[in-house]
Amino acid sequence: MLKNKSYIGIAFIVLVFGIIFVPKIIDRVQNGEVVKGDRLDKVSNHAAENSSLNTIGKAPKFELTDQNNKPISNKDYLGKVYVLEFFFSTCPSICPKMNANMLIIEKAFFGNPNFGIASISINPENDTPEVLKKHAEILGVKSSNWHFLTGDKTYIYNIANKGFNLYVGENDKVIGNFEHSGFFALIDKKGNIRCRKDNFGNPILYYDGLEKEGVKNIQQDIAILLRE
Repeated sequence: MLKNKSYIGIAFIVLVFGIIFVPKIIDRVQNGEVVKGDRLDKVSNHAAENSSLNTIGKAPKFELTDQNNKPISNKDYLGKVYVLEFFFSTCPSICPKMNANMLIIEKAFFGNPNFGIASISINPENDTPEVLKKHAEILGVKSSNWHFLTGDKTYIYNIANKGFNLYVGENDKVIGNFEHSGFFALIDKKGNIRCRKDNFGNPILYYDGLEKEGVKNIQQDIAILLRE
């Protein structure tokens, strides 16, 4: 008798479970949410938040001369996503690597009229438009939207050090006599400096122009900005 009552109790519990929970399970299956729990939802939402790029602020204004002896300013890049670097043509250390990686980026977006590159020389006394044109030819630059820029040294150093906060300087104790960072700046169509977040949720500010990871990351984020 007690055994029969136990069976009846279990059956009653199963019946109540079916009435309450089975319709909800069916509804979640139909909506493709059967594998989503609260924890997974939180992870998904966190990933979505991290996918958006940070806006650091407006890129500084500039007006310089390119390798074709043509005046180029930040206004020429409005409506375009562009990558900016500081370099010099006779650099014996990090510039060749930066140039090679920038060529990879150029190739990835070649032919896209909404993408450009700005390479600003920190040794403008040597890097005249004629020198920069030859340098571009040696590198094998194809894009008409990649401008190698030169101008007044003090003006350029202010753009780098005060505008972008990317260090450049002269130092006769280092090979090549000039110092600069190996970072690339990413600027969106409205002239804002943009970047992704690191694994801790902090903005990285700039992209490593010397490492494959940095080049891969900036290519992914260029693609995002081109769709905006």
